Amino acid sequence: MPGSRLRLGYLSSDFRDNALAHLTRRLYGLHDRARFEVAGYSLGRDDGSEYRRGIAADCDRFVDLAAASPAEAARRIRAEGIDLLVDLTGFAAGSRPAILALRPAPVQVVYLYPGTLGGVFTDYFLGDPVITPLEHQPFFGESLVLLPHCYQVNDHLQPIAARSFEREEQGLPPDAFVFCSFNNHWKIEPTIWDIWMRILTRVPGGVLWLQDMAPPARENLRCEAEARGVRADRLVFAPYLKKPEHLARCGLADLFLDTWICNAHTTASDALWSGVPVLTCPGDHLPARVAASLLHAAGLPELVVADLAAYEETAVRLAQDRAALAGLRARVAAARTGSPLYDTPRRVRDLERAFLAMWARYEKGEPPAPNVVQDLPPETR
Repeated sequence: MPGSRLRLGYLSSDFRDNALAHLTRRLYGLHDRARFEVAGYSLGRDDGSEYRRGIAADCDRFVDLAAASPAEAARRIRAEGIDLLVDLTGFAAGSRPAILALRPAPVQVVYLYPGTLGGVFTDYFLGDPVITPLEHQPFFGESLVLLPHCYQVNDHLQPIAARSFEREEQGLPPDAFVFCSFNNHWKIEPTIWDIWMRILTRVPGGVLWLQDMAPPARENLRCEAEARGVRADRLVFAPYLKKPEHLARCGLADLFLDTWICNAHTTASDALWSGVPVLTCPGDHLPARVAASLLHAAGLPELVVADLAAYEETAVRLAQDRAALAGLRARVAAARTGSPLYDTPRRVRDLERAFLAMWARYEKGEPPAPNVVQDLPPETR
């Protein structure tokens, strides 16, 4: 590709105040402009947020396709000569896989969506050795490309509000051990709920701090707590706050308890960014392995436990050993500036290496292949 730049297109319905934009806010502007030209193709509404404005400003070209049909959107992307199209939405709300089916770019990639699109209209899936080990290749239609350290890009400049929060104003007992889990309520399933209730039974001074949810969901969880011998008032619900304020508030918690079948994703990286250790037990499939990937990249592998029995025992032990917890919190704080997880420029360089490897195969007329990034010549690393 001498003398030219690879034209990247990022396709998403979530260039807005949304978890995906929270992760990718700095990605677009950090690309090496000597090698890459960056276009953003928005399928969602303009919410007027800083996330939308910032991403648009950091792209060389930002195109609003919210009102375009799939055929019109594909024609626009093709006419702009995009070489490699990165889909960030998958089958999530607002997605339009029909655009990808029309093949507007020679190479099409799935990134940050937690599952295969089937491989019919996408060529590569960007993962890492934890969430998508190569032995999982038979379960993906796309060729797996393993990014080093962690697949997830984060915003290394993500602001935390300067406001100081107090436990009492958040409905938290001042001397309680505060377990938290700010996952969406649909990620809470009976197996992990049983474990959380046993943890609260074994830690009498503990409370469980959850994201606020619809009144029926709150009442259902209170009833399910009472059914397991845990008083309903030991569940505390955190009302919605803007992201910087939520990150500042999150630091009031002592330990983040991950969900199991579908992990915390952005929520886990937010907790770590706020200085709160995250405890997880990885499962067999991608959505159940995300927090493990984040913790390994943050240098905290001991918070990735082998089974659910170890998960329960570790949570109780940390609640009873404040010195051990304080040591973990110090390491979590250090990870913000000293670990690969939040080294956003490094994550972007890793992505660029992967994109160049994919393009090199395309230019040679070779089909997509798993983990092609390992085959790049040294001068491109």
